[in-house]
Amino acid sequence: MSPEEINRYQKQLAIPEWDAVKQMRLKNAHVLIVGAGGLGVAVIPYLAASGELKTKPTQHSVKTLMESGIQADILVCRTEHELSDELRQKLALFCNVKREAVIQSIDASTIYEVPNLMLEEGLDVVALKKLNLPKKAAPDLKNWNTFLHRLKHPKQTVNVGLVGKYVELQDSYKSILESFIHAGAANQTKVNVISIHSEYLDAKTAEEQLKDLDGILVAPGFGGRGIEGKIDTVRYARENNIPFFGICLGMQMAVIEYSRNVLGLKDANSTEMNGKTKNPVISIMEDQKTITDKGGTMRLGAWRCDIKAGTLAHKIYNNTQITERHRHRYEFNNKFREQLEKAGLICSGINPETGLVEIIELENHPFFIGVQYHPEYKSTVANPHPIFVSFVAAMVKHKNK
Repeated sequence: MSPEEINRYQKQLAIPEWDAVKQMRLKNAHVLIVGAGGLGVAVIPYLAASGELKTKPTQHSVKTLMESGIQADILVCRTEHELSDELRQKLALFCNVKREAVIQSIDASTIYEVPNLMLEEGLDVVALKKLNLPKKAAPDLKNWNTFLHRLKHPKQTVNVGLVGKYVELQDSYKSILESFIHAGAANQTKVNVISIHSEYLDAKTAEEQLKDLDGILVAPGFGGRGIEGKIDTVRYARENNIPFFGICLGMQMAVIEYSRNVLGLKDANSTEMNGKTKNPVISIMEDQKTITDKGGTMRLGAWRCDIKAGTLAHKIYNNTQITERHRHRYEFNNKFREQLEKAGLICSGINPETGLVEIIELENHPFFIGVQYHPEYKSTVANPHPIFVSFVAAMVKHKNK
């Protein structure tokens, strides 16, 4: 792969800093951990009637794996109660693993406590030993524990509406939910995410469903279902000065709403929803128009974006050049850019290679921003995404005004 491709798709590479020999060694190394995102289910259920933890389900799971020719090296056992030394010895004996390789994974108040719990159990030491790798100094979890403290001890709470059409499937927006946790901790704020189905939103019901929110995020997605509800949501946020954040399709809905209700193009739409619209303010990307077989045709990976100085985006990133990850097929139609900018829409982020409008915002609004890319893909505990951090801060300010 070229350096540019490596940079663009580095999330899909195992450890990009390693050379080919080390990558091959990593690929060929094997240590099977049952129950920690690996194979099998290492659950130790608790029977309240008898006050006992039962090991049979885990024994059966490991036995089934062995029948397939797979031998577990480490057992990570999910449990509600502490595992006694006697139970650990029993599991080690009947599952054919060493006593030290029976790891307790007790219920925690948040998944972000798990690294500390696994460190206490010695999972890192056992895994390194199995892989014949040297044990180095204990990991430095100072920053992690600072994050954890801020997460568990918030100073305030805000309510954000997540408006989408897949809200009944929470994992559809898992990256967004986690990004709010990261950004909430950065602001020492608990973010309550209230899922709102866009199919059941319209101009009449918007106020009732959105009036008590401190901020609104219109989620990404595909297809025409629930689109009008998203557009009505954007209008409510814009007209009532509620902090707004649109991602991918959410940004496109903001462009359509502004085109219809401010610019006056009443039939403005995306060609994804209406291929015959006279005002396609959102249209399929130029390099997609000749492709008939969909699948691997979307804009994917990291792409550069130049940010206009003095804008909200510039204030958020504190930079004029960024890279962000994409997953889309439709884009802002530059034929309407001049009209929209004259009407007050700010195109604050532009792809220098394609001219694609990446970021839109409004000047006379507490916080109104839409992005074509997916910032949630880059948010981590160590580096919460700046847009989410700024969005949460704007919600806190809106609530306390």
